[in-house]
Amino acid sequence: MRKLTSVVVAAAMALVAMEAVVGAPARAAATQEYVALGDSYASGVGAYPYDSASGACLRSPKSYPRMLVSSLGGYTLKDVTCSGATMADVRSKQLSALSSKTALVSITVGGNDAQFSAVATGCLTESEWSCEVATMYSSYYARNQMVGELAGLYTEIKRRAPKAKVVVLGYPRLVAPTGSCGAISPSAAKRTFMNGNADAVAEGTRAAASRAGVTFVDMRPVLAGYEACSPRPFIHGVNLTRLTETFHPTLEGHAAYTFLLSAHRS
Repeated sequence: MRKLTSVVVAAAMALVAMEAVVGAPARAAATQEYVALGDSYASGVGAYPYDSASGACLRSPKSYPRMLVSSLGGYTLKDVTCSGATMADVRSKQLSALSSKTALVSITVGGNDAQFSAVATGCLTESEWSCEVATMYSSYYARNQMVGELAGLYTEIKRRAPKAKVVVLGYPRLVAPTGSCGAISPSAAKRTFMNGNADAVAEGTRAAASRAGVTFVDMRPVLAGYEACSPRPFIHGVNLTRLTETFHPTLEGHAAYTFLLSAHRS
């Protein structure tokens, strides 16, 4: 797995370099409809700056959906991702973008339903006991109720886009076991609780994808060693001037997502 991780990281760095130089689709012809669904991990939070037209949804030109289209071509993108989106938001505000013409769907969602952000904030600012309790409740939800809810959402996506390949990209572990995380560095115990919670959300998502018969991409092995607080992070640490980006992928992290989506898109 370490060899695969090295390949993905190298490819991600190459993709970032190519995007910086080219900044335009490698192929001009757009032939297939691609719909991007999901939350801040899908919209590109962490890859600043954001498209001002997207408002509070914080869609970045360097999100994994947009980098896929920019680097590969061959797709027309409907990007309805939005920072802060829950499963209910995807149902009410994003699924209408799907149709029988849709050939590819990507989605990352569930973290907000599991209170990922609130749990992380609590673990950074409150006691170890509070962090343990918060992650415990979030993990229980993720391994139980969330599985059925996500599976139902994925099934609805398949119903609305019956010809599409549906790719579910999961969440990584957030923090390295040691190292500075920036303005606030959680204790070793808190890091264990937080990463255990990330595992629960990832495994719940995997179970839901399996139940619904869609493709799941596990980002934890790929970004292992590149979490926040590591020597070479692909996940943002704590920056008090850019709190929204805390524990979200960097540009390189989003490029790693792009590489894995490309590998599973057909």
